[in-house]
Formats: sequence, structure tokens, C-alpha cells
Amino acid sequence: MSDEDIVNNNLTALVVDDSPMIRKLHEMHLKKFGLKVQVAENGKNAVDLFRCGASFNLILMDKEMPIMDGAEATKELRIMGVTSMIVGVTSLDSIFERQAFMEAGLDHCFTKPLTSENIIFLLQELNNKNNEEN
Repeated sequence: MSDEDIVNNNLTALVVDDSPMIRKLHEMHLKKFGLKVQVAENGKNAVDLFRCGASFNLILMDKEMPIMDGAEATKELRIMGVTSMIVGVTSLDSIFERQAFMEAGLDHCFTKPLTSENIIFLLQELNNKNNEEN
């Protein structure tokens, strides 16, 4: 499947990361594939967006952030009934740390920064999920 086959103008994404550079990089990657992207600099901001009625197909969630970390934000979103695909992005290599992050309610977890291959995989997963629901 080529990059052009995966472009989807109907999907939305939220990039949650305290690093402005990573936020921008992930935002640019996602926009390249046609997603509408919003950013948040910590987990609390992400949770607040959902509390105000926002929704996204995909959430890229950093693990280590000030105010509310990614695991805590993911748990809170799942408790709120959020069914978006939540993907952890972390610089941590520890299997134990990744497993703890996954147990918070992630669908997938990748090392940051995400690559085009990671994003293509996620978009294929989202397209499959959307096709199953329709």
C-alpha cells in the first residue's frame, strides 16, 4: 500500500507531548497523511479537551509530561469512555515501563519520534476499525 492509498481527510488526531519539537514533528507527519491535527502540551490539557466535547480518531500520547503524565491521562480518558485509538510514544526503552504504559489503556506503544511507517500502520488500523464499525 502506498502513502497515497492511506491518505484520509476524514480522520482527526491529537498530539500530546511536552516537547514543542516532537509536537511539531508528529503534527507535520500526520498532516502529510491528510489528518486534521490538534496539539496539547500535557495530559491534563488533553483530558480537558475531551471534557469540553472534543473528539479525535487518534491520540498520540507522550508518557513523561508535567502536570499529568501520559499513563494518568490515558487512564482518565478510558474512564471517561473515550474509545479513540490511543498510541503511546516514549523515549523509554524499558520493557517494564512500556508495559505499565500499555496497561493504562493504550492500543499501541512506539518509540518516539514516530516514523512514516508507524503512522501508515496506525492509519491502516484506524481504517480497518472504521470499516468494521460501518
